[in-house]
Amino acid sequence: MRFLFYSHDGVGLGHTRRNLAVADAVTRLHPDAAVLLATGVQPISFLGIPPGVDVLKLPGIRKIHNDVYVGRRLPISLAEHVAVRSAILRATVESFRPDVLLADKHPFGVGNELLPAIEAQRKRGGRTVLGLRDIIDHPRTVVSEWTRQDLQRRIPQHYDRVLVYGCRDVFNPVVEYGFSAAMTEKTVFCGYVVNRTRRRWRSADALPALSADRPTVLGTAGGGQDGIGVLDCFLEACADAGWNAIVVSGPQTHEGDRRALEKRALEAGAAFRSFLPGLAQWFGKVDALVSMGGYNTLVEAVLSGTPTICVPRVVPRTEQLFRAQAFARLGLLRLLPPEQLDPTSLRREIAAALDSSRDELKQRARSALTFDGAIKAGLELIGLAGPAQKVLPRGATPALPGAA
Repeated sequence: MRFLFYSHDGVGLGHTRRNLAVADAVTRLHPDAAVLLATGVQPISFLGIPPGVDVLKLPGIRKIHNDVYVGRRLPISLAEHVAVRSAILRATVESFRPDVLLADKHPFGVGNELLPAIEAQRKRGGRTVLGLRDIIDHPRTVVSEWTRQDLQRRIPQHYDRVLVYGCRDVFNPVVEYGFSAAMTEKTVFCGYVVNRTRRRWRSADALPALSADRPTVLGTAGGGQDGIGVLDCFLEACADAGWNAIVVSGPQTHEGDRRALEKRALEAGAAFRSFLPGLAQWFGKVDALVSMGGYNTLVEAVLSGTPTICVPRVVPRTEQLFRAQAFARLGLLRLLPPEQLDPTSLRREIAAALDSSRDELKQRARSALTFDGAIKAGLELIGLAGPAQKVLPRGATPALPGAA
């Protein structure tokens, strides 16, 4: 079985990390599967590449506003980026011949760059799947954008399945975004996707050793493209606060910002890392976490029962705010809206989080959410890629390879 995964990667690492989690599940379920991941993230090896998976590097782009992108590194126009990326994607479909093409979040890519590849895939009889994170944006924004792009009609025409990486009871995009009947018929809720990499990280990639007689608080901004304000405030809040502080800026932090943040961390007596591979595996070893509201970070934090203070991004999308509000209503984290962010408020929230029970948070998360989204997505993809090339009934579960 062959699979081509696509993520446009305009902001952060979330799209690629979700695709890697699903790719890992596919190759666990079907060890002979081959997954080729097309991504603009560079480098990507630090995220952990599962066995049976390789990477097709696309020229990088960077999102500056909704539906507005620029090149990340090459000094050429966006139109030229789109043309190059589109040609690569289509040629890959024609040469690699995937049984299933999976796109994360953006159904036709930036500037419709994925459309020629989708058309080539369907022409040759291959299957197509759209994966959507639990929340895209404010319902009014999504309905407006989808109406303008005619996505309610186009998605069912071009995709065999729509996988929602979330729980219906937490946020139901079918209702909130007004999915058409044709799109609803193809939609499957998988639960939350967690990246359970099989890679063993080196001791050098561990959290720094800190005083064991004080609690440890970790501040992170995901990929790091836009979280400097949160981390600056975190360092101010942690100064002389009586706990160990660790800052992880993220691999996409601008070099000037990274140097300035490292200097401020040194002055505040905090440990600093620009990046820690497999950061989520260390969530269970800290006493509290301060983060933005990215999909992967929050899901991994609540799964580990880590007391979390979330300061969500609200520009250019309010997706993180909606997710943080939903998780806060379930008692899974503490929400500090960005307009209320200041060192005093953050310090108060950290102190309250340190009094939380990790066991209670973990139990609450497992009662409210399901975390087997990668496996369920993998089963759907394998079912579509079956030798008969028949679309299984929506939500059907194919037998695991080798199962009795």
